[in-house]
Amino acid sequence: MAKMTILQAINHALESEMKRDSRIVMLGEDIGRNGGVFRATDGLLVKFGEDRVIDTPLAESAIIGTAVGMSLNGLRPIAEIQFLGFIYEAMDQMASQAARMRFKSAGRFSVPMVIRCPYGGGVRTPELHSDSLEALFSHTPGLKMVMPSNPYDAKGLLISAIRDEDPVLFLEPMKLYRAAPQEVPEDDYEVPIGQAKIINEGFHATIVSWGPPIPLLRNIVEEFEKEDIHLELIDLRTVAPIDIQTILQSVEKTERLLIVHEAVKTNGIGAEIAALVSEKAVFSLTAPILRVTGFDTPYPVGAIEDDWLPNSQRIKESIVQLLSY
Repeated sequence: MAKMTILQAINHALESEMKRDSRIVMLGEDIGRNGGVFRATDGLLVKFGEDRVIDTPLAESAIIGTAVGMSLNGLRPIAEIQFLGFIYEAMDQMASQAARMRFKSAGRFSVPMVIRCPYGGGVRTPELHSDSLEALFSHTPGLKMVMPSNPYDAKGLLISAIRDEDPVLFLEPMKLYRAAPQEVPEDDYEVPIGQAKIINEGFHATIVSWGPPIPLLRNIVEEFEKEDIHLELIDLRTVAPIDIQTILQSVEKTERLLIVHEAVKTNGIGAEIAALVSEKAVFSLTAPILRVTGFDTPYPVGAIEDDWLPNSQRIKESIVQLLSY
């Protein structure tokens, strides 16, 4: 075991998988000589060479299009889009090619590729750097989407994504990149894609979230426990597919549900979770499902982003409201 940040865990997973499988190649802007904007790929060019760690032009559509072609010809590419807000140019390649290939070839071909993207707010970035766009891609059948919140999960989920036979969008929370180092096994291991994790067991209400809000929610749950209010906290970890069974089992116990995410509220992943719970467990609920999210605006300037993001005050007020029914 070694103490690692999320960045170090990602770098460790990339290195160990590239050693294990010579078919794995990486491509993206500044990932080689510079080691990536956040240094997630630092040192890998020296270890694996320019044939396997490839610096690309500033052309997101070309990066993903090339990765699709590589995967169809026997390689297992890991493509990096420098920030999630830059991914719009590559949506055609992701949705029309990578995600549909197994379906339109009747199972003859698959696209085993990973697309890594930093995302999320709270770090005072310029426009388009902090956007949380997971809902856009959740409407794309055939594309899996992973959003870890801690180093252990980041490494295990990335290894699972690399070994998956279908395309995986792997979203990395910028705010947590260097936060809260954690004991992580140095050997390889997998965290299953599509399986949520119950971080804290409780019975008064269920809170479901993923990515950057998780550390904040851990602290809030601890505060409420001091008042003898026990909240069940679920880290979804994978947003496509959604582990609805874990959520349903929790809601059937607690009878209340709060969903917290950074992305805008309308048509977000939280709306899908609320719909699924309403369809499958509405008679277990004793209160309306509540959401604490970003607002339905473009991501704001840094001076006001702390008010735009789900913050402690808004979350606590929603918990009190939920428990009042």
